[in-house]
Amino acid sequence: TEATCNRPNGIGIVKLMGRSAGFIAVHATLGSGDVDLCLVPEVDIVMEGPDGSLPFLRRRVKDQGYAVVVVAEGAGEEIMGTSADVDASGNKKLPKIGEFMKEQIEKHFKEQGEVATVKYIDPSYMIRSVPANASDSLYCMQLAQNAVHGAMAGFTGFSVGLCNNKMVFLPIPELVETSPRSMNPRGRTWERVLARTRQPNTVPPLKPGEKEVDSHAPMLR
Repeated sequence: TEATCNRPNGIGIVKLMGRSAGFIAVHATLGSGDVDLCLVPEVDIVMEGPDGSLPFLRRRVKDQGYAVVVVAEGAGEEIMGTSADVDASGNKKLPKIGEFMKEQIEKHFKEQGEVATVKYIDPSYMIRSVPANASDSLYCMQLAQNAVHGAMAGFTGFSVGLCNNKMVFLPIPELVETSPRSMNPRGRTWERVLARTRQPNTVPPLKPGEKEVDSHAPMLR
Protein backbone atom coordinates (compact mmCIF):
# COMPACT_ATOMS: atom_id res chain seq x y z
CA THR A 1 0.00 0.00 0.00
CA GLU A 2 2.80 2.42 0.89
CA ALA A 3 4.39 1.76 -2.50
CA THR A 4 1.27 1.95 -4.67
CA CYS A 5 0.01 5.11 -2.95
CA ASN A 6 3.19 6.94 -3.92
CA ARG A 7 3.13 6.37 -7.66
CA PRO A 8 5.08 7.12 -9.70
CA ASN A 9 8.39 5.91 -8.31
CA GLY A 10 6.92 4.62 -5.06
CA ILE A 11 8.97 1.97 -3.28
CA GLY A 12 8.08 0.17 -0.07
CA ILE A 13 10.69 -1.67 2.01
CA VAL A 14 9.59 -4.18 4.64
CA LYS A 15 12.15 -5.67 7.02
CA LEU A 16 11.22 -9.02 8.52
CA MET A 17 12.78 -11.27 11.13
CA GLY A 18 15.52 -13.65 10.04
CA ARG A 19 18.95 -13.22 11.60
CA SER A 20 20.68 -16.12 9.85
CA ALA A 21 17.96 -17.55 7.61
CA GLY A 22 15.46 -16.04 5.23
CA PHE A 23 12.53 -18.41 5.71
CA ILE A 24 10.11 -15.73 6.92
CA ALA A 25 11.09 -13.34 4.13
CA VAL A 26 10.79 -15.92 1.35
CA HIS A 27 7.48 -17.32 2.56
CA ALA A 28 6.07 -13.81 2.94
CA THR A 29 7.22 -13.13 -0.61
CA LEU A 30 5.63 -16.28 -1.97
CA GLY A 31 2.47 -15.86 0.07
CA SER A 32 1.75 -12.24 -0.83
CA GLY A 33 2.56 -12.29 -4.53
CA ASP A 34 3.21 -8.53 -4.39
CA VAL A 35 6.96 -8.53 -3.73
CA ASP A 36 9.38 -7.43 -6.44
CA LEU A 37 12.69 -8.01 -4.63
CA CYS A 38 13.49 -10.39 -1.78
CA LEU A 39 16.81 -10.16 0.07
CA VAL A 40 17.94 -12.91 2.46
CA PRO A 41 21.11 -13.75 4.42
CA GLU A 42 21.84 -16.86 2.34
CA VAL A 43 22.23 -14.87 -0.89
CA ASP A 44 24.76 -12.05 -1.22
CA ILE A 45 23.28 -8.70 -2.19
CA VAL A 46 24.56 -7.22 -5.44
CA MET A 47 23.80 -3.51 -5.62
CA GLU A 48 25.05 -2.42 -9.05
CA GLY A 49 25.75 -3.97 -12.43
CA PRO A 50 23.60 -6.05 -14.79
CA ASP A 51 22.31 -8.19 -11.91
CA GLY A 52 22.26 -5.38 -9.37
CA SER A 53 19.29 -4.78 -7.10
CA LEU A 54 19.22 -1.04 -7.74
CA PRO A 55 19.03 -1.17 -11.56
CA PHE A 56 16.46 -3.96 -11.27
CA LEU A 57 14.26 -1.89 -8.97
CA ARG A 58 14.46 1.09 -11.29
CA ARG A 59 13.38 -1.08 -14.23
CA ARG A 60 10.50 -2.50 -12.22
CA VAL A 61 9.38 0.96 -11.14
CA LYS A 62 9.50 2.09 -14.76
CA ASP A 63 7.29 -0.84 -15.77
CA GLN A 64 4.61 -0.67 -13.07
CA GLY A 65 5.13 2.63 -11.26
CA TYR A 66 6.09 1.13 -7.91
CA ALA A 67 8.05 -1.70 -6.27
CA VAL A 68 7.98 -3.66 -3.02
CA VAL A 69 11.13 -4.93 -1.31
CA VAL A 70 11.21 -7.54 1.46
CA VAL A 71 14.49 -7.89 3.34
CA ALA A 72 15.44 -10.24 6.16
CA GLU A 73 17.13 -8.51 9.08
CA GLY A 74 20.30 -10.58 8.70
CA ALA A 75 20.84 -9.83 5.02
CA GLY A 76 23.63 -7.62 3.73
CA GLU A 77 26.51 -8.39 6.09
CA GLU A 78 28.72 -9.06 3.07
CA ILE A 79 28.43 -5.40 2.05
CA MET A 80 27.89 -3.70 5.42
CA GLY A 81 30.27 -5.77 7.51
CA THR A 82 29.74 -7.69 10.72
CA SER A 83 29.74 -6.39 14.27
CA ALA A 84 31.31 -7.85 17.39
CA ASP A 85 28.79 -6.04 19.60
CA VAL A 86 25.87 -7.87 21.15
CA ASP A 87 22.48 -6.71 22.38
CA ALA A 88 20.94 -7.15 25.83
CA SER A 89 19.90 -10.70 24.93
CA GLY A 90 23.40 -11.71 23.89
CA ASN A 91 22.61 -11.76 20.19
CA LYS A 92 25.03 -10.26 17.71
CA LYS A 93 23.98 -6.80 16.60
CA LEU A 94 23.05 -6.75 12.95
CA PRO A 95 23.71 -3.95 10.46
CA LYS A 96 20.70 -1.77 9.71
CA ILE A 97 20.00 -3.23 6.30
CA GLY A 98 16.56 -1.63 5.96
CA GLU A 99 17.81 1.91 6.45
CA PHE A 100 20.81 1.16 4.23
CA MET A 101 18.62 -0.03 1.35
CA LYS A 102 16.38 3.03 1.70
CA GLU A 103 19.37 5.37 1.46
CA GLN A 104 20.91 3.51 -1.47
CA ILE A 105 17.66 3.42 -3.45
CA GLU A 106 17.06 7.14 -2.97
CA LYS A 107 20.67 7.86 -3.94
CA HIS A 108 20.47 5.67 -7.05
CA PHE A 109 17.33 7.36 -8.35
CA LYS A 110 18.79 10.79 -7.62
CA GLU A 111 21.88 9.93 -9.65
CA GLN A 112 19.56 9.09 -12.54
CA GLY A 113 17.91 12.50 -12.25
CA GLU A 114 14.75 11.07 -10.71
CA VAL A 115 13.04 11.18 -7.33
CA ALA A 116 11.82 8.04 -5.57
CA THR A 117 9.46 8.05 -2.61
CA VAL A 118 10.78 5.26 -0.40
CA LYS A 119 8.79 4.11 2.64
CA TYR A 120 10.49 1.85 5.19
CA ILE A 121 8.46 -0.40 7.49
CA ASP A 122 9.82 -2.56 10.31
CA PRO A 123 6.91 -4.55 11.80
CA SER A 124 9.30 -6.52 14.04
CA TYR A 125 7.41 -8.84 16.38
CA MET A 126 4.00 -7.57 15.31
CA ILE A 127 3.93 -10.35 12.72
CA ARG A 128 3.71 -12.78 15.64
CA SER A 129 0.80 -10.92 17.19
CA VAL A 130 -2.07 -11.86 14.91
CA PRO A 131 -5.09 -13.46 16.60
CA ALA A 132 -5.14 -17.25 16.64
CA ASN A 133 -7.63 -18.89 14.31
CA ALA A 134 -9.43 -22.20 14.86
CA SER A 135 -6.60 -24.20 13.30
CA ASP A 136 -4.03 -22.52 15.57
CA SER A 137 -6.11 -23.24 18.67
CA LEU A 138 -6.57 -26.90 17.74
CA TYR A 139 -2.87 -27.36 17.02
CA CYS A 140 -1.80 -25.76 20.30
CA MET A 141 -4.27 -27.89 22.23
CA GLN A 142 -2.85 -31.05 20.65
CA LEU A 143 0.71 -29.97 21.42
CA ALA A 144 -0.14 -29.27 25.06
CA GLN A 145 -2.09 -32.48 25.59
CA ASN A 146 0.63 -34.65 24.09
CA ALA A 147 3.35 -32.88 26.09
CA VAL A 148 1.46 -33.79 29.27
CA HIS A 149 0.93 -37.37 28.06
CA GLY A 150 4.65 -37.73 27.43
CA ALA A 151 5.63 -36.31 30.81
CA MET A 152 3.15 -38.53 32.65
CA ALA A 153 4.51 -41.53 30.75
CA GLY A 154 7.95 -40.79 32.18
CA PHE A 155 9.64 -39.29 29.12
CA THR A 156 12.10 -36.41 29.43
CA GLY A 157 14.20 -34.41 26.98
CA PHE A 158 11.58 -34.41 24.25
CA SER A 159 9.44 -32.00 22.29
CA VAL A 160 6.12 -32.55 20.58
CA GLY A 161 5.59 -32.06 16.87
CA LEU A 162 3.43 -32.98 13.92
CA CYS A 163 4.96 -35.49 11.50
CA ASN A 164 2.99 -37.08 8.67
CA ASN A 165 -0.20 -35.71 10.24
CA LYS A 166 0.51 -37.49 13.53
CA MET A 167 1.61 -36.06 16.87
CA VAL A 168 4.98 -37.53 17.82
CA PHE A 169 7.64 -37.15 20.52
CA LEU A 170 10.89 -35.70 19.16
CA PRO A 171 14.17 -36.03 21.10
CA ILE A 172 15.51 -32.54 21.82
CA PRO A 173 19.19 -33.51 21.19
CA GLU A 174 18.30 -34.57 17.65
CA LEU A 175 16.30 -31.39 17.09
CA VAL A 176 19.17 -29.09 18.04
CA GLU A 177 21.91 -31.19 16.44
CA THR A 178 21.37 -29.58 13.04
CA SER A 179 20.71 -26.07 14.37
CA PRO A 180 20.83 -23.41 13.07
CA ARG A 181 19.19 -24.23 9.78
CA SER A 182 19.31 -22.08 6.71
CA MET A 183 17.67 -21.99 3.32
CA ASN A 184 19.40 -23.65 0.40
CA PRO A 185 20.07 -20.83 -2.11
CA ARG A 186 20.13 -23.43 -4.88
CA GLY A 187 17.00 -25.20 -3.70
CA ARG A 188 13.40 -25.16 -4.85
CA THR A 189 12.22 -22.54 -2.37
CA TRP A 190 14.60 -19.90 -3.69
CA GLU A 191 13.82 -20.93 -7.26
CA ARG A 192 10.15 -20.24 -6.52
CA VAL A 193 11.07 -16.79 -5.20
CA LEU A 194 13.04 -16.01 -8.36
CA ALA A 195 10.14 -17.18 -10.51
CA ARG A 196 7.69 -15.07 -8.51
CA THR A 197 9.70 -11.84 -8.32
CA ARG A 198 11.71 -12.24 -11.54
CA GLN A 199 14.66 -10.67 -9.74
CA PRO A 200 18.21 -11.45 -10.91
CA ASN A 201 19.74 -14.64 -9.57
CA THR A 202 22.96 -13.62 -7.82
CA VAL A 203 23.79 -17.06 -6.43
CA PRO A 204 27.30 -17.89 -7.69
CA PRO A 205 27.85 -21.15 -9.58
CA LEU A 206 29.31 -24.10 -7.73
CA LYS A 207 33.08 -24.20 -7.60
CA PRO A 208 34.90 -27.27 -8.94
CA GLY A 209 34.55 -30.04 -6.38
CA GLU A 210 32.05 -28.09 -4.27
CA LYS A 211 29.02 -30.04 -3.10
CA GLU A 212 25.56 -28.61 -3.58
CA VAL A 213 24.68 -28.85 0.12
CA ASP A 214 27.22 -28.67 2.93
CA SER A 215 26.43 -31.44 5.41
CA HIS A 216 27.92 -29.35 8.23
CA ALA A 217 25.51 -26.49 7.57
CA PRO A 218 22.10 -28.12 7.15
CA MET A 219 19.82 -26.40 4.69
CA LEU A 220 16.19 -26.82 3.82
CA ARG A 221 14.86 -26.76 0.31
